Amino acid sequence: MEAYQAALAGETAPKRQIGQERTKDGSLGALVVAYYQSAEYKNHAHNTKRNYSNMIDRLRAERGHLSVAGFKSAHALALLDEYADRLGAANNLRRVLRILMRFAVERGWRDDNPMAGLRRAKSRSAGYRTWTDEDIALFEAKYPKGSRARLALALLLYTAQRRQDVVVMGRQHLRDGKIHVKQLKGDTRLALPVHQNLAEALTWVPAGQMTFLMTAQGKPFSPAGFTNWFSGVAKDAGLPENSTPHGLRKAAARRLAEAGCSPHEIKAVTGHKNLSEVTLYTAAVDQERLAEVAMKTVSGTSGVKPLSPVDKSA
Repeated sequence: MEAYQAALAGETAPKRQIGQERTKDGSLGALVVAYYQSAEYKNHAHNTKRNYSNMIDRLRAERGHLSVAGFKSAHALALLDEYADRLGAANNLRRVLRILMRFAVERGWRDDNPMAGLRRAKSRSAGYRTWTDEDIALFEAKYPKGSRARLALALLLYTAQRRQDVVVMGRQHLRDGKIHVKQLKGDTRLALPVHQNLAEALTWVPAGQMTFLMTAQGKPFSPAGFTNWFSGVAKDAGLPENSTPHGLRKAAARRLAEAGCSPHEIKAVTGHKNLSEVTLYTAAVDQERLAEVAMKTVSGTSGVKPLSPVDKSA
């Protein structure tokens, strides 16, 4: 009504931010409102915004009354301690707090970032279990060529892409012997040569079916639905409980490393933004290969002069 009355008077009403009336100036809730209205947030990919907003909305509901200017590292640590038994959630909260406090500094809400120097909580877990070649052979023995399960395996293993990118792949993405991918995470564009095993698997897809993978009801998979279904067929094949689609992405990276591909070459396939993520996937392979080179060096089989024994009399 204020905007309507201002328009009748030929004036421009001040723009109100969504949720502004429910927040106190200078509070964490007000900071969240400002962040949601910023170009930084709006320019994030849909999935990134969704992931951030889940934690941000929870933080706003539970701690929105806190003062941004008075927020200290001790407050952040107290919040993080509440997630001590959920390291993934703790690190998500830490990431969100770093973003919000950096945003506060940039917008003049405070002079320093209290999140600077707070370390990321380390997990003892290695993350998603990487499929072994034995796992893959067991799966292929269970599901014949032409089956939906076998097609899913081929798409995951021979494109090295995430589940959300695999479930939308279709004939429209095939051009010039390559499958063209626009990754949902980060909007990275890739052109991947179609592996011969994947090309064979795609010949079983019905000619009129645009999306390669379909549910039993003839509809495209959602990412979560695909994970539930694929983990189930993996379990039926006798694989361990934690045999997920992402484990095949890691297996693809492992195979590339075993074939002698450099981290940059592997990154060109997986679409990772930085090499540190690739090295996490291939650490075991690199360790084994470097250890072999090192032992050949000291034994003299690599053409390098072997190390001389220590002269104990010296």
